[in-house]
This record gives sequence, structure tokens and C-alpha cells, in this order.
Amino acid sequence: MQERSVFEYAVIRIVPKVERLEFFNVGVILYCGPQKFLGTRISVNQEKLKAFGKIDCDELDHYIRAFEQISAGGKSGGPIGQLPIADRFRWLTATRSTIVQTSHVHPGLCLDAGEMLDRIFKQLVL
Repeated sequence: MQERSVFEYAVIRIVPKVERLEFFNVGVILYCGPQKFLGTRISVNQEKLKAFGKIDCDELDHYIRAFEQISAGGKSGGPIGQLPIADRFRWLTATRSTIVQTSHVHPGLCLDAGEMLDRIFKQLVL
């Protein structure tokens, strides 16, 4: 019987006006040390984005895609993308006061980290 592994995840949010504390979920980042897994799923609902008024979509897309690049690791993620998996997760989930933020980190148990990422993404973003 396969053992469950501890994982941690955070929800990626767009916070168009930080002072109003309004946000909507656009992605999930999940880290599972025992499975050596760090993954990100992102989907930006353009209709919701438009409802918040004028936002520089190109700049926003750049910030959001950085989560995917850093999660994947390697040179495309810049200096942070070359750090160990746990360090990249901690960097991505650090508290920020910008237009792209993450929720608090939440723990859980899973058999397959990739499947769990997809499940949480469907529940909290789609």
C-alpha cells in the first residue's frame, strides 16, 4: 500500500486594488517534498479581470507566468528558479503587497501530488 505524503499549497490571487482587499483566485502552487514535486496551475478569467477596471494585462501576465517558470526550475526561472524546490516554494509564497499575491500556506496529505494540484485547482480556481 502506498503511503500518503505531506504537501503544502497556496492559492495565487490577483489583488487589483490592494487597499480594498478585493481579490480573485487565478492559480494554485503545490509543493510536496517527499515526492520532489513543485507545480503551478494558472487560469485567469478575463471577464473577472475586466470587472476590476483598468489593469495592465501584459504586465500582469508576466508576473503570473513567473510562478510557472520558477516552479519548473532552471534558467528560465532566473536566479530563484535555480534554487532547491523547497526554497522556490517558500519564495513564491512569501507575503507580498502587490497585485499578485498568495494565500496562507495550507497543508494536507496525498498519494499523488500532481493529481492533488489538479483537484485543488479545479475546486478553488475554475
